[in-house]
Amino acid sequence: MDAQGRGRADDIDPADQWVLNPNTGEYELRLSPSAPQSAVPGPRRSPAREAGGAGAVIGGRAVNRTAAPARPAPGAPGREVPPPRRRRGVPEEPPPGRRGRRPAKKSKAKAKKALLWTGGTMAFLLVAGAGGAYLYIEHLNGNITSVADDGASTGGFQKDKAINILLIGTDKRTGSGNEGYGDAGSVGHADTTILLHVSKDRTNATALSIPRDLITDVPDCPTTQEDGTRKIIPGTEDVRFNTSLGQDGRTPSCTMRTVTELTGVTPDNFMVADFNAVKTLTTAVGGVDVCLGKDIDDPDSHLKLKKGMQHISGETALAFVRTRHAVGFGGDLSRITLQQNFLSALMRKLKSNDTLTSPSKMIKLAEAGTKALTVDSQLDSITKLKDLGMELGKLNIKNLTFTTVPVIDNPAEKVKATVVVNPTSAPQVFDMIKNDVSFTEVKAEKKKEAAAVAARLKGTKADASEVRVQIMNGGAEAGSAQAELEYLQNSEGVLKSENAGNAPQELSKTTLEYAPDQADQARRLADILGLSGSAMKPGESVTNSQGLPTMTLTLGKDFKGAGVKLNSSSGATPEGVQKSTADKVECAK
Repeated sequence: MDAQGRGRADDIDPADQWVLNPNTGEYELRLSPSAPQSAVPGPRRSPAREAGGAGAVIGGRAVNRTAAPARPAPGAPGREVPPPRRRRGVPEEPPPGRRGRRPAKKSKAKAKKALLWTGGTMAFLLVAGAGGAYLYIEHLNGNITSVADDGASTGGFQKDKAINILLIGTDKRTGSGNEGYGDAGSVGHADTTILLHVSKDRTNATALSIPRDLITDVPDCPTTQEDGTRKIIPGTEDVRFNTSLGQDGRTPSCTMRTVTELTGVTPDNFMVADFNAVKTLTTAVGGVDVCLGKDIDDPDSHLKLKKGMQHISGETALAFVRTRHAVGFGGDLSRITLQQNFLSALMRKLKSNDTLTSPSKMIKLAEAGTKALTVDSQLDSITKLKDLGMELGKLNIKNLTFTTVPVIDNPAEKVKATVVVNPTSAPQVFDMIKNDVSFTEVKAEKKKEAAAVAARLKGTKADASEVRVQIMNGGAEAGSAQAELEYLQNSEGVLKSENAGNAPQELSKTTLEYAPDQADQARRLADILGLSGSAMKPGESVTNSQGLPTMTLTLGKDFKGAGVKLNSSSGATPEGVQKSTADKVECAK
């Protein structure tokens, strides 16, 4: 879209009509009086104009303007384009009888609010870009391709809960110039897969990469066919993870089911991107800066770069994320690290002021993001993507951790070509995501936790024989309350204890409720169980089955088994698990 295309060759940049409103943090269309324009015969009128005359809808708000219809822009037939504002550099005369107002000063709070238009990881990038641009909403909606989730998701993200988005990059050779990437004739396997978890309080997030060569089970997959009928695609055991998409006609919902089977986490939504996504997104933001720890010359990916910081975009950016023979051990795990470095760089660029304050870049991001994405049916509009982008945009990238499913070489192979999950550390990583535990140290949470520990754990501890507690199951496996009761009585001497059955509601974390005069008992039990101060909940006294005052221990979903100590602090990454945060520049080696 340009001025020439609308028949207006008068040096007016369409992007300049969109300005950042510091009071809302949104881009808005700025209209100024203009001479009436002759309309193209037969333009389609917007619903707002049909209903109320001179009306338009911008960013979800009704704006009443009296203006003649403008010529429709290319790519959006029949849409009305508001007249351009005055030429740059030409002062605008104030209306008679009014004096110009001095522009209001931007407060730090308003500037910070504007930053909410960015997202957290690659899709966040796509989402935030789409969420930040309201230009031609219907046109952008038309760019989006959606497919059914076939009941494999939670039904979509919610603003008051933790968010889990499954991001899938395929190796299908679609799009111009992509013949040299991926496998010839590929049906589009799950070549790059990331499970993005954003915490309920939006203070932290984890991007968990799943290796394509991971041996796992793909479950049966109910799939909606093109003609609307349903077909169950049989599952397969002990196969590469990447076959969860494309193979035997599997759709992204099959990959979603496989992730749930593997990790225990059910994604809320999915997004699928092809090779063009990397090229168009990096071009839209003007390229990104990546760091190389050595020279790279990979004839397979056609990537040739010198050691040090390099500025890449378009075709070079795609070659960068596709190369593997020139980095690390030359395998898929090394390429995953390279991709994580690239995504961190892309996020830093999107968060930068030169992107946030540029209407033209945000418009380009909206176009690129909506064209590059295939989403599930819960994210099939700009409005829904914008809502998700606003939630993801609350995240500070220094608290976004990139990590990979812990794996070991497949012991069933002589020539090591595939991997299997590490039975020791992988379950811990999956549990941290399920229980909404951060992989980074969030300062505010650490301070809060330290204060709680100091206030609740410091002091005298009663003897175990004096501790009176009732145990309830609030989300742990069936039988956990009885098993913990037997452990406390037989191994720890907590004889004044009883099984109180199921709790009224499920909890993600185990808690201990007690009255102020039971604090010494609570400290003893916390010491036995390994409870943190934040898991101790001072409250009112309750009575047990004998009518005596007692504490209440509610076993949450984080309960690991009778006698196993709990640790609910953030940043407790299992030993040996590699991780990096998006705010730091990592050099590929």
